Amino acid sequence: MIIKHGHVPLEWFVSLRYFKARRKRGFLSLISAISILGVAVGVMALIVVLSVMNGFQKDLRERILGTTPHVMIQSFRGSIKNYSELVSKISDLPQVAGASPYIYIQGLITHDTRANGVLVRGIAPELAKKTVRFDSYLIMGTLKDLQNSNPPRIILGSELAKSLGVNVHDYVTLLVPSGRITPLGQLPRSQIFRVSGLFQSGMYQYDQSVAYINLATAQKLTGLKDAVMGIEVRLFDPDTASEVAETLRESLGYEYWIRDWMQMNKNLFSALKLEKTVMFVILTLIIFVAAFNIVSSLIMLVMNKAKDIAILKAMGATSSSIQRTFMLTGFLIGVFGTIMGLFGGFCLCFILKRYHFIELPKDIYYISTLPVQVEIADVVAVCVAALLISFLATIYPSNQAARTNPVEVLRYE
Repeated sequence: MIIKHGHVPLEWFVSLRYFKARRKRGFLSLISAISILGVAVGVMALIVVLSVMNGFQKDLRERILGTTPHVMIQSFRGSIKNYSELVSKISDLPQVAGASPYIYIQGLITHDTRANGVLVRGIAPELAKKTVRFDSYLIMGTLKDLQNSNPPRIILGSELAKSLGVNVHDYVTLLVPSGRITPLGQLPRSQIFRVSGLFQSGMYQYDQSVAYINLATAQKLTGLKDAVMGIEVRLFDPDTASEVAETLRESLGYEYWIRDWMQMNKNLFSALKLEKTVMFVILTLIIFVAAFNIVSSLIMLVMNKAKDIAILKAMGATSSSIQRTFMLTGFLIGVFGTIMGLFGGFCLCFILKRYHFIELPKDIYYISTLPVQVEIADVVAVCVAALLISFLATIYPSNQAARTNPVEVLRYE
């Protein structure tokens, strides 16, 4: 039987009265306020931290996909000679946005008395535009400048140029280990380049150690002649990389070693995912602390309202009705705290996203500012966790209230 007060069920009427009235009480009101604040802080912390980690993952993903291919094809023989036919065959796939050959050279680049280790990428400028986002990263010069061969041109990362103390139109010397054999052993091969451009990807390690030259020049330096080391593939949808890689394995055969960007960065993204899960578990403990406050608040409320409970039972209220009343009272604390936490979390995320007042050291992190990306799924998970914990915290006190014996209470009144 559901007892009603007007058009409102008894449980809702009494629980709302208790929830509102407790605020005007001294110690009991303080415990309730702390409970609400605890839930709010826990929810806010979870939303902000998860949003920041989502931002890190999204920003890192975009930067990685902007500087590395979605699929990389290499030969187990060490080099690919028929790369023109292979590029044409790969480009015919509907998922492929572009494919281009490449050569990687590890060497030493020098200018005056300064030297720096470098990974030089030999590319075909016209084809490479379809596989790497040069338009958004080049801050000086163009890819067409690489086609000028007298002297050969080179495009440096912005941080690499700073460490060498060079700018556009300066000259640098590249030394590569693959050189001619002499009676004294293998001598490194060197080539003078003119800096024709600078790029800035936003990833410090990449900008510090990578340079681009023309594919033909790279072939001469490595002695590959008319061969390349591999083929880079860019897709319309990066998330289909594993499927496209499998398709290429079947069509090209097992002579080629094919990897997608998710495989090449698997450890990094797995670590980010694990860190996000651990942070969710740790910060949920804040809500558990608030839940203990809810328990203590309800227990004191039951003790304080023992006479009211006895009178309600004497008037016909059932034990389950009393139990639901105190469950609703405690649950309202969780709901109110969750709403406050949501509002605070969204406001803080907006401030962090709008005003980049937290700067990160570029030589340690991939990015220079704190990124924020609010995901609806994370917000829902946080709200469900907070409300579930708040609800579980009401079970024991509400059971104690339901077990109140009205005869024992009213006998001494």
